[in-house]
Amino acid sequence: MLSMDPVTLSRILTGLTLFVHIIFASIGVGIPLMIALAEWRGIRTKDPHYTLLARRWARGFVISVAVGVVTGTAIGLQLSLLWPTFMRVAGHAIALPLFMETFAFFIEAIFLGMYLYTWDRFKKPMLHLLLLIPVAIGSSASAFFITSLNAFMNSPQGFTLRNGVFTDVQPLAAMFNPATPTKVSHVLASSYTLSAGLLAGIAAYSMLRGRKEVYFRKALNLTVMASFIFAASTAIIGDFSGKFLAHYQPEKLAAAEWHFETMTQAPLIFGGVRDENGNVHYALKIPYALSILAGNSPNTKVIGLEEFPEDERPPLLIHYMFDLKVTIGVVLLAIPFLFLLRRRFRGKSKGYPRWLLLGVVALGPLAMAAIELGWMFAEIGRQPWIVRGYMKVSEAATTSTSVGYMLILFVLLYIVLCASCIAVLVKLFRGKDVNDEMKQLGIPEGGRS
Repeated sequence: MLSMDPVTLSRILTGLTLFVHIIFASIGVGIPLMIALAEWRGIRTKDPHYTLLARRWARGFVISVAVGVVTGTAIGLQLSLLWPTFMRVAGHAIALPLFMETFAFFIEAIFLGMYLYTWDRFKKPMLHLLLLIPVAIGSSASAFFITSLNAFMNSPQGFTLRNGVFTDVQPLAAMFNPATPTKVSHVLASSYTLSAGLLAGIAAYSMLRGRKEVYFRKALNLTVMASFIFAASTAIIGDFSGKFLAHYQPEKLAAAEWHFETMTQAPLIFGGVRDENGNVHYALKIPYALSILAGNSPNTKVIGLEEFPEDERPPLLIHYMFDLKVTIGVVLLAIPFLFLLRRRFRGKSKGYPRWLLLGVVALGPLAMAAIELGWMFAEIGRQPWIVRGYMKVSEAATTSTSVGYMLILFVLLYIVLCASCIAVLVKLFRGKDVNDEMKQLGIPEGGRS
């Protein structure tokens, strides 16, 4: 591995860092909203079980934030060390979102500390909840700013390229580029889906282990409902993302769908295998679906890969990433829908079958897989460009021969971080059981679910 060229090693290391960071970043964006939802419901219904949910979720959230800070810092470090030409050429264009992301994190961290240390300090509980609003806004703003940077790499604007350097930079135009609306909204919605799915899975797992407390039933009902709403919004935004690709990155959409010839009434290809002659076998072809995805009409013209030089075409491997992501998205909608359907017609007091609880447990891992596939699709699908149309990845990377050693160092760091995070979270919640905490706070175990 150490014998690989610096460009390949730099791509592997950056990809690994993003692979680890995106999960903690998504949790950091979504969990504050779930905490706010639980505490607000507790205040509105005067139900202390929901307030306890918010308390316990907030403790776990702090641990994930700490790990996310480390991995996020690693990304900033690697931008300078691994991609120096990119930073030299495009640094002025991306400086504003990088600065604002740091500022948003400071706001989030300050108010999170205030929120954690002021439980039961206010006569009006709503005042405590208000402290969480800047946390939720700050975390979502961080995602907005850093995602707008990535959007700029996919749809660059707001500058003039002169002598190989971006000049006459308009920071706001660069940040609010055509890719920003769909990318940011998709990142936010998928982060909320992941967070709700993880919390739903924890509640379902507890019930599978025989925990009968109403606390877990309330947690399950709240989080599964949120999962369904967020998964549905993610799917709707995904449709807009497909239309964006058709207009601004047609080569990525064409590679994702193995669409080689420009045509109207283009079919959507799901699955399949390409032989050495480029023919597709064993695929499910849905007539007109790609044209409808691209422009809401069967007569929409979809540009094929034939329109692009071979050295500027994305890897065709992204076809499988796209298909898997879409498939998982359907499952993320179906499981909560089945849960809510059963709850609607069988009543709240009826138990849930084991298969359904196992499905809810799978929501978190499935949402993680969808996010990872989405980011790999976005980044690999932009190849060979680091800034589409202006700079290729091979032109932006470092020429240092030490990248391989950095890769080994960061692999060890991420293993330690992830293992430590899991160990601390397990010990944190096992060491303070729900029943013990309810007794300590004087919360009755029964109640409506």
